[in-house]
Amino acid sequence: MKILIAPLNWGLGHATRCIPLIRQYMVNGDEVVLGGDGDSILLLRRYFPELRVVALPSLELRYTNNDAQRGFYLRALPALVRFTIADHYYLHQLLAIEHFDLIISDNRFGFFSRYTWSVYITHQLYPILPKRLKFFQPLARALHACIYKRYNEVWVPDYADATNNLSRALAHGGRFDQKAKYLGPLSRFSLASSEAILKRYRNDVDYAIVAILSGLEPQRTLFEKELIERFHNYHMPVLIVRGKIDNPAATTQIGSVTLIPHISDNQLLSIMLQAQKIIARSGYSTIMDLEVLSLLHKAELHPTPGQSEQEYLALLYLNRTR
Repeated sequence: MKILIAPLNWGLGHATRCIPLIRQYMVNGDEVVLGGDGDSILLLRRYFPELRVVALPSLELRYTNNDAQRGFYLRALPALVRFTIADHYYLHQLLAIEHFDLIISDNRFGFFSRYTWSVYITHQLYPILPKRLKFFQPLARALHACIYKRYNEVWVPDYADATNNLSRALAHGGRFDQKAKYLGPLSRFSLASSEAILKRYRNDVDYAIVAILSGLEPQRTLFEKELIERFHNYHMPVLIVRGKIDNPAATTQIGSVTLIPHISDNQLLSIMLQAQKIIARSGYSTIMDLEVLSLLHKAELHPTPGQSEQEYLALLYLNRTR
């Protein structure tokens, strides 16, 4: 089977949760082609350098410097519409010259075809809007349903149980559930080999705190600066993984804080297992990683300001992670 897998380039979470799917299809002997743009495709190239990559249209979005992100969603809407149309058009140009048996889109709204079996991955069947836009929430949910109903299947990376799940109201209990197939959490990590990884990758320095950064600029950089200010005089070593996969893996030291652009999964897993606290954005893929590794109890989760989904998840896990 020939499969095209294309994650949205909005942070790295959409790409990282595709990794276990790609691995499984490769084990099955399927031919996998990667589609994408920006940091997401750079990340997948690091994991799967042997796979062919198809460059797809880019979604150019930036957060503002303020905490409220006022107007971000309204400003982003025209760009999202243009991106969706371009994605859909490009896919059909590609399908005119190349056959695929399966297309998997992680939140790329327009990446489907009625001529090829198309799958949509999302953990937000029911988007949550900021408070000032709550009036439009039913409309937003209906529009999202109109998008994913164009796909043959909708895959939700969460438990199917209506009460024991990770996403709560984001993906459970609404009237569009009929098409949803719940896969369980999708994570690039595995706890099964943790003991061997600890022995092999144990650091000379035991970091008391590890912070894992991701997301759109400038909020990623602002969060990094906030953490440096908070911990540069800390009494124990602190590691910040900056999430800059396009930078050389050179370390910088600022007081007690070590900063590194990126790190291998096995090294990061070893450090997280030993750390007393893990600081990260409350992105859903991060929550899935921590759940799979049984590390949610160590997590201090911070929402990206103005991103209502992350604000909802941060509040949801506040009492479970402190």
